Amino acid sequence: MNNSASSPSLCRFEGREAGSLLVLGNNSDISLRVETVNADEVKVIQAHTLVLSLQSRVFEEMLRNRNSSTLVLRETAECTAVFDKFIRYLYCGELSLQLDQATPLHTLATKYGISGLQQGLTQYMSQNLASDSQGGHVVGWYQYAMTVGDTPLRDNCLQFLSWNLSSVLQSAEWPSVSVELLMTFLKRSDLVLKNELELFEALEIWITKNDPDSLTAENALRLVRYAMIPPRELFRLQRQSPVMTRYHESVRDLLYLSYQFHSASPLQLAKFFDMNCSLFVPRNYLSSMWGSQWAISNPARDDRSSSFQTQLGPSGFDSSKRVTWNALFSPRWLPLSMRPMYTEQGAMQPPRPDGGSGIARPRIIITPATSSADFAGVSFQKTVLIFTKQKGKLVVRHIFGFHQSTEEVGDFLADVDLQYRTSEYLVDGSLYLHIIVKPIYQTLIATKN
Repeated sequence: MNNSASSPSLCRFEGREAGSLLVLGNNSDISLRVETVNADEVKVIQAHTLVLSLQSRVFEEMLRNRNSSTLVLRETAECTAVFDKFIRYLYCGELSLQLDQATPLHTLATKYGISGLQQGLTQYMSQNLASDSQGGHVVGWYQYAMTVGDTPLRDNCLQFLSWNLSSVLQSAEWPSVSVELLMTFLKRSDLVLKNELELFEALEIWITKNDPDSLTAENALRLVRYAMIPPRELFRLQRQSPVMTRYHESVRDLLYLSYQFHSASPLQLAKFFDMNCSLFVPRNYLSSMWGSQWAISNPARDDRSSSFQTQLGPSGFDSSKRVTWNALFSPRWLPLSMRPMYTEQGAMQPPRPDGGSGIARPRIIITPATSSADFAGVSFQKTVLIFTKQKGKLVVRHIFGFHQSTEEVGDFLADVDLQYRTSEYLVDGSLYLHIIVKPIYQTLIATKN
């Protein structure tokens, strides 16, 4: 599949004229001899010093110091393969490319100081994170961005990978993840995946494929949140997992604490153990015990409501306890200060001028159907995932988090217009949400007295 990245401000000639000038070599005064590093491949391009000098200070300096009509350039095989596209961009200000050509083109743009092309490729890569490619590409783009210091591309890749981790774990790219990126994943609480067991099993594959040194494997395994895995699965891993068998001593204390966490009252357990650590903090799990999907058709039409249940807490001690949640979605929610007031006689008074914006916008409110007195020291972090369709598949576009003590998030879909079916936040005219409720035992994440 061909895509294009363009920068009209760099276009010096009309496309047809520029193409002819480059292809035919009319009045060319310099030959670019592109030699491939560690290979015999050579590519020769007839070019014009004026065009190259105007577009690139690096080329300008190289051309000023040359002592022949041929300029020798040494590039990697990947960069040599796309060098003609790169030069064409200098003439025309536009190019067409495939996913696997983005990195070498970005490399050339960086090397020769073509900032417009750099920025265009960063935008192109950020917009094509969800594209299908043989073997995947986002992990490679992240690691490339780290190497060249492209912070926007690095951050966009990391966010996409973290919010769509399940698909990454199942891809051919997963074993190629660097140690640095692996550790970054394991430390994050905003990962979106089925459950913690899925993460452990993927880590097991990574360790088996890469055979890292013992310290790296142990550090990675100690970042798994075993307390979020049911005891029956922990027992199975201890009996059947080769990686768990090999490194059991390194995580034995975490397993022991997790078994205790599941077998006793968490509030009682916290009186005897310091449990102020990430082991007891859930990530964004998609399994039904943590929340519910909600597809809202024609979301600009009117208010909608939905109910779902979650487990009171991640501890096995609370596995039979459920909390019912009521969710209300409104496409045109007015702040309280902007709603009309009515007197006892039924007369309407104007809204109170207390600083409200007066702009009706989407809101989502999530409240428990039961009394908070039943929660016994448990507080809840509410998270709403917004899915959109990119390149034909559903991906997480945005995550909104609620403070534990609030019922709604203030910036929910701010500045998003749901009136149009073509909105980038809608999938076939519907708003796809996934609500996650993460229970936190308050005394477990506070320092003991």
